[in-house]
Amino acid sequence: MPRAIWSGSISFGLVSVPVRMYTATESKELKFHFLDRRDMSPIGYDKISKETGKHVDSEHIIRGFEVDKGRFVELTDEDVDRLDIELTHAIDICDFVSIDEIDPLYFRKAYYLLPQEGAEKPYRLLVKALDETGRVAIAKVVIRNKQHLACVRPAGKSLVLETMYYADEVREPEAAPAPQVRAAEVEMAKTLIENLAAAWDPAKYHDLYRNELLDLLEKKAEGEPLPEPQEAGGGEVVDLMEALRQSVAATKKSRAPAKKKTAAKRKPARKAS
Repeated sequence: MPRAIWSGSISFGLVSVPVRMYTATESKELKFHFLDRRDMSPIGYDKISKETGKHVDSEHIIRGFEVDKGRFVELTDEDVDRLDIELTHAIDICDFVSIDEIDPLYFRKAYYLLPQEGAEKPYRLLVKALDETGRVAIAKVVIRNKQHLACVRPAGKSLVLETMYYADEVREPEAAPAPQVRAAEVEMAKTLIENLAAAWDPAKYHDLYRNELLDLLEKKAEGEPLPEPQEAGGGEVVDLMEALRQSVAATKKSRAPAKKKTAAKRKPARKAS
């Protein structure tokens, strides 16, 4: 288990459950470097003053906020300590709501919450209560000098905290075009969806682009021949109903053999006379 990034307590009513927070996800994105084309040497990140264009040493760099155009004020650690210190060590629950009411658009990043020593029973009690009521806790928590809206929910026998966007951070979408669609087209689209329906299994999905890109870079490093660049095909205007019809037929064919094979296995073999 990695090192805890935060410790505090979940608070609701008069109940307090001491917990530790751990990062629940990690990025697998490939990291690239800037290089000098002439000798392939890495180009480092340099801190340059926007006023003078000169390099600034780390010892002279401070945090600041632009209060007016071109007017800044420094933010020190002492200033942060002046804030309500209780907030920095508590996950304060505001409400309990149904998870179905929350648009996934609001979710940001997931963390595991595990009980501190001696808090196992109230922790387990909260997990079971949330699970059996079908509700999640909406809370506020300060992580790394920023107050987050958060959702605390059960995940198996553990709790997961997911930071969320505030309402004023979620942009309103532009009005989408709404052309008329025929009932037959809707029914065909629903059939296609049902033909492609499956149980959620996150392990079956892989980042093929990342894997192929990594493979290409390794081949390039070894001097192996590379595949020819693919030409982008032009977008063709297709008949929607015909495209749906062909897709439904294709998905029926791709799934039919599996069902027949299962049925054949269950059929008892005939004894030779």
